[in-house]
Amino acid sequence: MNMMKKNHNDPHGPREEAYQLSYDLARKHLAGISDLEEQCRKSGTRYVGPDTIVLSYLNRQYSITFPGVDVSLEDSDAEVPLTDKILMLHYFNHARGTPPTGKLITFKQIPGGISYYPAFFQRVVSPLAGRFGKQPDLLPKAAARFGGNKADLGDVSVTINGFPHVPITLALWQGDDEVSPSANVLFDANITDYLPTEDVVVLCGNLAWKLIKEIPST
Repeated sequence: MNMMKKNHNDPHGPREEAYQLSYDLARKHLAGISDLEEQCRKSGTRYVGPDTIVLSYLNRQYSITFPGVDVSLEDSDAEVPLTDKILMLHYFNHARGTPPTGKLITFKQIPGGISYYPAFFQRVVSPLAGRFGKQPDLLPKAAARFGGNKADLGDVSVTINGFPHVPITLALWQGDDEVSPSANVLFDANITDYLPTEDVVVLCGNLAWKLIKEIPST
């Protein structure tokens, strides 16, 4: 189900209906998993019992409860956005448990990445370069909120776990008087064993928005 289609004229119309359908399908898929403990192992999710699992998403803990397959933020009454719920269920359902390869790839190297790249650039790369490119030292500060660690790429880079087995590395190049600041996003080569390409766009878009929100505008 395409989570990237938007209807700007009616935010509570077809787009929300599409999200709800996608969520319901993901809930149905999860409810049909016969070996929940095994899928928890594959996804790095904590198995609490037959009625509860706990999943880490962008450094926060979420409970998924059964049989209704409801998603809630632990120790909080805050409503979880529907797109976040869909991402979490898609990750859990899709996880194959493959080990990391240690090889980093760009978004364009992901199957189907070239087709999705214009959306990825608009929602992820351009906002990151625009906000942090001239002040790259702000990126590690923002990333710390999400459990990010410094990496060794570009002028400044960080790695943040979107999900337990989905590390996302963000790299910035500051640029100069002749070259504009730039950014890139890299993944372990096993990324599509955990998320479909379209969901990678949504996950990274959510992360970019959250990082930018962490740093007040000057």
